[in-house]
Amino acid sequence: MNAADIEALVAKGESETLELKRSTGELRRAGETLCAFLNGEGGHVVIGVAPDGRILGQQVSDSTLRDIAAMLRRFEPPARVEIDRVDVGGGRTVIVLNAPSAREHAPFIFDGKAYRRVGSTTSVMPQEEYGRLLLDRNHSRHRWENQPAVDADLDDLDQEEILRTRQAAIEQRRLSAGTSMDIGDILDRLGLRIDGKITQAAQMLYGTKFLPDYPQGLLKLGRFRGTKITGDILDNKQEHMHAFAMVHEAIAWLDRTLPLAARFPKGSIFREDRLPVPADALREVILNAVMHRDYSAPSSYVAIAVFDDRIEVRSVGDFPSGISAAMLSVDHPSILRNPLIAGAFHLTGAVEVWGRGTNRVIEACLAHEIAPPEFSEQAGVVTVTFRAAVGPKGAEGPSGHQVGTKPALSRHQAQVLEIASVPRTFQELMEPTGRTDRTKFRDQVVRPMLEAGLIEMTIPGKPRSPLQRYRTTPAGTRLLEDEVR
Repeated sequence: MNAADIEALVAKGESETLELKRSTGELRRAGETLCAFLNGEGGHVVIGVAPDGRILGQQVSDSTLRDIAAMLRRFEPPARVEIDRVDVGGGRTVIVLNAPSAREHAPFIFDGKAYRRVGSTTSVMPQEEYGRLLLDRNHSRHRWENQPAVDADLDDLDQEEILRTRQAAIEQRRLSAGTSMDIGDILDRLGLRIDGKITQAAQMLYGTKFLPDYPQGLLKLGRFRGTKITGDILDNKQEHMHAFAMVHEAIAWLDRTLPLAARFPKGSIFREDRLPVPADALREVILNAVMHRDYSAPSSYVAIAVFDDRIEVRSVGDFPSGISAAMLSVDHPSILRNPLIAGAFHLTGAVEVWGRGTNRVIEACLAHEIAPPEFSEQAGVVTVTFRAAVGPKGAEGPSGHQVGTKPALSRHQAQVLEIASVPRTFQELMEPTGRTDRTKFRDQVVRPMLEAGLIEMTIPGKPRSPLQRYRTTPAGTRLLEDEVR
């Protein structure tokens, strides 16, 4: 800095990020304010300037510099404070102490006390705020997700899914197109490998082996008769899988399980097929359940339960500090329990990080003419409940289980059954549906139909064969005929 910089800086007057001191005789007060800056947004303490902005300067000797160094040693944890000395003429010097924002290391204490800045005033930090910052610091440094994975290495990860993350992130312009296709390099870019060791976040995002070390990689899917958990279980699936697979599988299962109703919107001659709950709302809530749950608990899981009158999405882990159930229905900050896991989903374009997801879910439900979802937390489990008429059970659906008064096919599944009446390539199945994402089309449409026996491969022993075709099975034909009727 030079004298002109000093003049410009002090002309703004004292504020949340600027404090003026006449001389180093006020070093203790300067240290308290530096502490407040470190705990907040950062700032400058300018020594040698009067409170009214007059630049005074002072003589600076070796003793003066030793006093400043001694003052800086009274911080815990050690603080990185830069010192600028600016000659203002007449053998006098202005000293500028620059404290960057260091929230990841907060709370800082000076001489045994923590300080905060409010406006242009420095005061002792309340005990409650100090405790919260201390917990946040410990969480930042020692989060479960950034610890090394147990008995897992690169060969134990779903490398195809990692490459899909890379490609999606490039398409979203959230990752450089020049990013290497080396799996280790990609994990490094995502912060999922530290000192050559994959993290537990990488394990939960892309792992292929979960037992016995990671039982929390569990997805539970259940369809219950009636409105109580004690009702007959009509469909029950429990499987360990990584986070991206959880999202794909949960969405595909709901697509198979929920009935597809038809209506004619007012003023339209075209039929509109729709689920009891908008698909975008379900997808957003499932993503939140997978990203924000407490992975540190071995007994944790994500569960989706479908009843006749509602759909519940549950995840183990209470709300982050500072967030309540009531806040999710209004504007609220985004506080991430698992920033590495959420960051990977963000790079693919699956989510944003502005805390708007639940607001979009509410808007989608209102547009769908159903009640907004209910958010609750009980005994460390967060539940999102959609009140919607799923309907009583009667006929069998695509999976062979009872799923509705009539068999329910998604629009794209019905199209595939029609198209595949003669053997078709994968691309020929996808093009008429208007979908462009091959991965999602495979995971959400084709794979569930193969598992349900509605379509089959012409070369089942070689699923990747360039000669592979898909055709509708007799069961698929019957189901399509029932759907038309």
